[in-house]
Order: sequence, then C-alpha cells, then structure tokens
Amino acid sequence: MTSSFNVHDAAGYEQLMGRWSRKLAPKFIDFAGIGDGERVLDVGCGTGSLTFALAKAANLREIAAIDYSPVFVAEAARRNTDPRIKFEEADACALPFDDGSFDRAFALLVLHFVPESGKAVAEMRRVVRSGGVVAAAVWDHLGGMPGMRMMVDTVAALSEGGRQLRARYCFQPMVQPEEMKRAFAAQGLLDVAETQLMIRMDYRNFDDYWAPIAAGEGPLGKYVAVLDAEERSRTEAAVRDAYEAGGPDGPRSFANVAWACRGTVPPTKVDPT
Repeated sequence: MTSSFNVHDAAGYEQLMGRWSRKLAPKFIDFAGIGDGERVLDVGCGTGSLTFALAKAANLREIAAIDYSPVFVAEAARRNTDPRIKFEEADACALPFDDGSFDRAFALLVLHFVPESGKAVAEMRRVVRSGGVVAAAVWDHLGGMPGMRMMVDTVAALSEGGRQLRARYCFQPMVQPEEMKRAFAAQGLLDVAETQLMIRMDYRNFDDYWAPIAAGEGPLGKYVAVLDAEERSRTEAAVRDAYEAGGPDGPRSFANVAWACRGTVPPTKVDPT
C-alpha cells in the first residue's frame, strides 16, 4: 500500500486539505525553485494544488502529475485545461518514468502518508537528471498543527483508540525535525536544505472544520468513521467544545507549519575507461 491517506470524495478532500495545500504551494515553489522550459514531476498531486500552481509559476515545458488515488486523478484531470499538464494514476514508490526524465521532482504533503517514504525519495531522485532538484514538504504533525492536534489530543483523552490515533498521527514518516533531510542525504542528494513554511487555516465555524472529518476524509476521518453512534456523538461534542474553547461558535484561525526539504541530484559518474 503506497499511501495511508484515506480518501472518499474529492470535494471532501478539498474542504479538509486541498484549500490549505493551495495556500502552501506558492511558498513551497519559492523554496524549491523553478525555471522556464523545465520538465517537472508532481508526486502525489492530489486534486492538483501544486500542479496548477507550478503552471502559473513559470513557463514550464511539461508537468507530469501522478497520484495513487483514482479519485484524485479523475478530479484533477477534470479541472485541467493546460496542455502542458498530464495526470495519471501511479505509485510514488515505482514511478513510471525513465531515469533522468525531469529537471525537478516535487512532493507536497505526500511523503508522510507513504509507509516506504525513503523508497519514494529514491524514486524521485532516479527520475531527475544530474544537477536537477528533488524537493518535498510535509506537515509537522507533532508540533506544528494545533488545529489537528486539538482533535487528536481530545480523542486521546476519551479512549485508548484515541491514544493510538495520536501516536500514529504524531509520528508518521518524515514529520520530525531533520527527518526528511536525513532521508534525502541517505539517497545521495547533495546540498540538502530544510526549512519551515507556515500558513494559517481559517475556518468559518465548527461545521466548516468538522464536516470533512465526519465524512471520513483523511486519517482523522478514518478514525471517526468506525466509531459507533454513541461514541461518534461523544467525540463530536468533545471536539466542538475544544474548537469553541469556551466562546461562541464562529471563525477560528490556526497557524500551521510544514517541514520543507530540497536536494540536488549529483553529477553522473563517467567511466574513465
């Protein structure tokens, strides 16, 4: 299984995370770099947040975008009107491209949902030319997502299942400081650099926050989906109380931090013979 991200509906994902991915994408592109005329691969494209931002950021020659979910690929392809962009269903750990096919390979908010995340980094390195760039960003689940920690800490106080959810959520692959940096270096990438990117997640009210989770989207939605009716009602009430924090329901804003990492593919070794 290449991805542990739970997805049912593209619209639900958009409300859960797609709208925030679009805010993060330009910051990530600024960090990763981009140039006119390049061929770029978007690994784990989702509904196209990074893909479409790339198309606006530079006069690229080609953008290939892959995702493991047919739901995401179908929705992204439906939205696409740019002939430079091609979406297809594929495995991040077995990319269907030749060695050195791209100038850059990017993965936005993907690697922490890939159990074999090191293998995905190796595949990104493989398909990028010598001197090209591999870059990725993941949410800092443990220390940088107070809006989501609000829920996982609440359910952890309610049940053993909630405590298990918190342990899985906070320690997914690549989410610890310098974890991606070490993974990039382990794959032989050079000049590896890591930084933090921040956006704010702004919700209109509790329902705006809760609806995609209640619909079963993402890791938190997957947890809620298997609760019985009584436990589900108790969980929703407890999370609502945490969201409202003693005040009336309404807008809330949460700062959210992502780790971003980039590295350069080393020069190809030439056989002296």
